[in-house]
Amino acid sequence: MVNLDNENDEIEVDITNDDKPEIEELELEEIEERSADKLKQLRKKLERCEEEKREILEESQRAKADFLNARKRLDEERSRDRVRHRRQHVEELLPLCDSFQMAMGNTEAWEKADESWRKGIEGIHTQLLRLLDSYGVTTVDPQGETFDPYKHEAIGTEEVEDTKMQDKVVSVVQKGYEMTIDGNVETIRPARVTTGIAK
Repeated sequence: MVNLDNENDEIEVDITNDDKPEIEELELEEIEERSADKLKQLRKKLERCEEEKREILEESQRAKADFLNARKRLDEERSRDRVRHRRQHVEELLPLCDSFQMAMGNTEAWEKADESWRKGIEGIHTQLLRLLDSYGVTTVDPQGETFDPYKHEAIGTEEVEDTKMQDKVVSVVQKGYEMTIDGNVETIRPARVTTGIAK
């Protein structure tokens, strides 16, 4: 209720209890509305953060997978390089083996040499064979075996009387070598042989 008796009088405002709940309800609705808007904004922000987190996690996992794949490829490449170098080193040693076998294979000249000198040469030959053995190399001496074009290189034929020797290795001109690499046997150098041919 408002009383205005004079212009100079004070204005009295009487607010009854009936008006208070309406104001409070308006304020509460406004607060609830603001809270709902704020909550929506926070939820959107949370969704964006979750999406960013998911993207960062995926990128991190891809980067980790790429790193592991690159490391695996590098390890495989290093392993192949080691095998290639080992094989190359073995191939460089094979002419030494051939020289030893030629020298020791000439029985007449070998027997004429001083015994202590022969023992020294045989000892060096044994060291060379042990070195090759440590690389997984084995000597292929196919004397009497059936000719195998994957393991042997035919450089000629010899006539044989025994028909059982047809297509068999009659003589070995130069021994071959195989190398075990990762459980697989590979021919480093095929044996050079002559094969039998029936008359």
